[in-house]
Amino acid sequence: METNEITGKIINCAIKVHKVLGPGLLESAYEKCLAYELRKNGLKVESQKEMSITYEDVVIDSGYRIDLLVEDSVIVELKSVTEMKPIFKAQTLTYLKLAKLKVALLINFNEVLLKDGIKRLIM
Repeated sequence: METNEITGKIINCAIKVHKVLGPGLLESAYEKCLAYELRKNGLKVESQKEMSITYEDVVIDSGYRIDLLVEDSVIVELKSVTEMKPIFKAQTLTYLKLAKLKVALLINFNEVLLKDGIKRLIM
């Protein structure tokens, strides 16, 4: 499946979850519902995927976790915050770099219109 097709499906599923739940819940609730919706739509999803760091040829368990990894190719970082901070983008770009992937979606469910809370990031 092509990356644009995957991200399109992710966005459609996220919009559906947002329409049903609305803004204001915890990030973990959106994560579980979105993972369910993505799987229901035939996508492979890993939740809370561990992100290790390779430093000088040593693999270190960093404690970082990707919220959702879809089809082994798209990182989905979820937020439910009143204001998106630049650090969220930096964190997601770092995940892309460490995972050696090219595309991520940073989604803030705490928006009246979810489309205002979606950012596509490309490495």
